[in-house]
Amino acid sequence: MTRRLILMRHAKSSWNHPGMMDHDRPLNDRGRRSAKAMGKWLRDIGATPDQILSSTAERTRETCDCLGFATEATFTRKLYHAGPYDMLSVLRGATGGSVLMIGHNPGIAWFAEMLLSQPPNHTRFADYPTCATLVAEFAIDQWPDLGEETGEALQFMVPRDLLE
Repeated sequence: MTRRLILMRHAKSSWNHPGMMDHDRPLNDRGRRSAKAMGKWLRDIGATPDQILSSTAERTRETCDCLGFATEATFTRKLYHAGPYDMLSVLRGATGGSVLMIGHNPGIAWFAEMLLSQPPNHTRFADYPTCATLVAEFAIDQWPDLGEETGEALQFMVPRDLLE
């Protein structure tokens, strides 16, 4: 059996509100367009999640909404600016066969690198820009069995590749 992880960094956020707490920053227009395009791309390639785990930040919530999936999301503060081992801990508690996790950099980039046996052949993988999305598979029966360097990258996409 296999498990699929869709690992996404939140879309581009707005910096137009001086003094606003980082946790409360919304997406900007470009971020909303990117998230909608990424949701369409994921549906087009058949990568629809049956479970969504997301940071509680406003920009991750909005990213999730713009993706347009019918799947109800679980928002957890544990993913807000989480490091790779915190993300691994949250993912090991997942129950879905195909899990979308939405988080922040630099943790999301480190987590993606930690999980894969080989990185995808994409020039932007190392910096994992906003709304970048990895689709990976793991030859495990359940998420608690997830280990480092065990994933196979199936796809890696950045919004710029979809919107040009």
